[in-house]
Amino acid sequence: MSDVVVLGSANMDLVVRQPRLPRPGETIWGSGFSAIPGGKGLNQAVAAARGGADVAFLGCVGDDAFGSDLRACLRLEGIDDRGLERVLGPTGTAHVSVLDDGENAIVVVPGANHAVDALDDGMLAAISSARCLVAQLERPVPLVHAAFRAARDRGVSTVLTPAPVTVLPPGLLELTDILVPNAGEARELAGADDDLEAARMLSRSAATVVMTRGADGAVVAERGEIVSEVPARRVVPVDTTAAGDTFVGTLVARLVAGSALPRALEAASIAASIAVTRAGATTSMPRWEEVSGLLPPR
Repeated sequence: MSDVVVLGSANMDLVVRQPRLPRPGETIWGSGFSAIPGGKGLNQAVAAARGGADVAFLGCVGDDAFGSDLRACLRLEGIDDRGLERVLGPTGTAHVSVLDDGENAIVVVPGANHAVDALDDGMLAAISSARCLVAQLERPVPLVHAAFRAARDRGVSTVLTPAPVTVLPPGLLELTDILVPNAGEARELAGADDDLEAARMLSRSAATVVMTRGADGAVVAERGEIVSEVPARRVVPVDTTAAGDTFVGTLVARLVAGSALPRALEAASIAASIAVTRAGATTSMPRWEEVSGLLPPR
């Protein structure tokens, strides 16, 4: 039994550091390369575990060395990996270009992440015993939808990161207790040009919308209204990869630990601000002791 179950992707991130994106047909020099465990699902699971939660992971990897490396990563973080299925074929990969100003561009090749598109008894058992189900859209959307329906039927709270953005099936937002898009994702999902209007529109379906806006912090919308803002801690970014996943994982960890939403959002914002000052995805995520030391007293 785990407090948090993450249904999500597991990728090996192949990261190149470079001054800028090349033009079509151009070859440029990079300044560094690394292979780092990632994928939005695995990232959020690691962030939640480091934030203090008891976490189980439901995912798929291939029958290759990357798959073995990702399982080892989960075990190192104390995450229950019994729901990590090994399938024939390649493990998912993310090809990440990190620019010298800290911004990034990512191409994901899903591989094993798309091998399973239906809930099985093991997934249902894990969801049923959890307090919170966390998902993104790097696994098949029908699988996520079925998992959220199962969670709602069992009284398990749900958190969705709608990335990469796609057309959502009818009813998925209504099954979502907390939707955490970034501003671009929110605008695309809502079909709106304005960030705040997008958050308001989405909150008429999802119970709570937490829209992240990078250095501009986050806003919270409920029942069609903006109800609060979350300021961002000012830092100089090195690499913004997985900042959003760090935010979500920490948010969920603090909620299941008993924090009210405003306090959990403070912690999530601090964790994300730390992550962007370091390189990589899982390699950049802080542990709870570091985050709690920066939380203002209450």
